[in-house]
Amino acid sequence: MQRRLRLAYFAHSVRSDWNNGNAHFLRGLMRSLIALGHDVTVLEPEQGWSINNLLQEPLGERSLRQFFLAYPDLPIRTYATLSDFFLIPALRGTDIVIVHEWNPPELVQRLLELRDQLKFRLLFHDTHHRATSSPDQIRALQLEKFDGILAFGEALRQIYLSTFNLNRVWTLHEAADTSVFRPMPDIGRRNEIIWIGNWGDGERTEELKTYLLCPAARLAGSFFTAYGVRYPPEAIEALREVRVEYRGYLPNLEGPRAYAGAMATIHVPRQAYTAAMSGIPTIRVFEALACGIPLVCAPWDDCEHLFREGDYRSVASTSEMTAALREFAMDRRAAEQQAQRGYETVLTRHTCMHRAQELTSICEEILR
Repeated sequence: MQRRLRLAYFAHSVRSDWNNGNAHFLRGLMRSLIALGHDVTVLEPEQGWSINNLLQEPLGERSLRQFFLAYPDLPIRTYATLSDFFLIPALRGTDIVIVHEWNPPELVQRLLELRDQLKFRLLFHDTHHRATSSPDQIRALQLEKFDGILAFGEALRQIYLSTFNLNRVWTLHEAADTSVFRPMPDIGRRNEIIWIGNWGDGERTEELKTYLLCPAARLAGSFFTAYGVRYPPEAIEALREVRVEYRGYLPNLEGPRAYAGAMATIHVPRQAYTAAMSGIPTIRVFEALACGIPLVCAPWDDCEHLFREGDYRSVASTSEMTAALREFAMDRRAAEQQAQRGYETVLTRHTCMHRAQELTSICEEILR
């Protein structure tokens, strides 16, 4: 019989999703762990770059209100400073402590020191690419002292095994929170193509030109909408020139309605996930498919076979992207069949409940 686990999760933020896609998955994962009967506490700083930037957005306060209304079941404890006055009472009696990669080294160090004193097991959760892009920063965290690593893809797990010589590493993919991300058939679809994603730091500028800007210029009969943050002025101007309406920050909890009103969405992976960390889909893939919308992807190698052939439309050029989007605009039956196939796979393989069950098994293995 499954034991009831006492879990503490240190996140940068689950309250704020501003440039913080990790919040999407963690919200659903924590909810699912609680639904399985586990005792879960989320710990995060009162202030940080994500929530501070969120509150500068016109929709920032609304986003926070939406979060607390949608997730009243999540026990969140915030802290102003990492004092033992806070940490020791918060962690006493905990079985497993998980610290997310987007946390300061001083927190990691203090948790390592408290582990033996408070008798908990400590896991490091990595959903980023620093293991390849900034390996020295990862080495400085002394991960060899942890009880295990959670990596959000097999490619990242292999990097920890080979590059960092660690042997207790598990794959824990992200997934869709289907308590929030689901089809909304009552919302009528428009002849709209939607892109939800941050512009990034220049690592996929050419890809966005090929798979977003150029198709938008060619498809005069459809209108394109882009949502996201950290768009430089030149990116906003490039969108305007091809008649893509840029709407800025979109609260994650409004994503399902935005998808429901569109006929298709585009996915353009960051370069890290097409090279050294190939095979890792971003959270946007799971969320879009969970909402029952056709997804058209720029080149991406599903080498872990997370999806079935045809769950999304894969394209390799501007012409192929344009043709796929035109097909879904002209043939509603084809669009519905495409959307249904991806939706079925998410429900059977890639929900936050699936991941909560996987994480439970990992924790039980560690506690043996």
